[in-house]
Amino acid sequence: MGWRTRGMAGVLVVLAAVTSLAGEPRRDKVPLVLQLPMPRFMGTPHNLRGPHIEKPRSGKRPDLAVPPGLTNVALNKPVTASDAAPTLGELSQVTDGDKDGVEGSYVEIGPGKQYFQIDLQQRYQIFAIVVWHFHAQPRVYHDVIVQLSTDPAFSTNVRTVYNNDYDNSSGFGVGQAKEYIDSHEGLLIDTRVVEARYVRLYGNGNSESDLNHCTEIEVYGRLARLAAATQ
Repeated sequence: MGWRTRGMAGVLVVLAAVTSLAGEPRRDKVPLVLQLPMPRFMGTPHNLRGPHIEKPRSGKRPDLAVPPGLTNVALNKPVTASDAAPTLGELSQVTDGDKDGVEGSYVEIGPGKQYFQIDLQQRYQIFAIVVWHFHAQPRVYHDVIVQLSTDPAFSTNVRTVYNNDYDNSSGFGVGQAKEYIDSHEGLLIDTRVVEARYVRLYGNGNSESDLNHCTEIEVYGRLARLAAATQ
């Protein structure tokens, strides 16, 4: 074998190795399949455009690749909130599986900075979260921040997986994400993989009022491999 042939063979081996390594993170992953509710509005009102709001996307939302076998581990799990007395609905509606966005499908709590919190009751490896605030009409919800923790008080071991607070008005730092118009697709958050038991969704009013709403939160994960079953 000449040096040219040996050299080409070496290059092919290196390329194969690089390709294998590059493809490793996606091995055995599948698209996350979501059951979306019906759209409730079309188009983007002119008053919901600005430098801090995402531009409307054309076409299908890109798939999120996750390990196979994930389930919505938040379904029917207990929910608490910073405002324990909703003005509309019940806190249990946050995890009841009803994402329609019409009256009777969502819960409304008080004005200003508030949060909804889910106790998953066990530790999970969490790969994705989907949030629906209110999508019966186009609205922008402000200071949307999602945190995960193993601590119910969110004092220790807290991971912020989403933040679109562009001016730090909620005090968790300036977020890197843009505000967005709530729709039937919900906000899909790639959490990579975070081990947690508690999920907290912050908000600070919306483009129509100072009140806060939540239709549904889905959390896709699997039981943590090495953690205790309960906290």
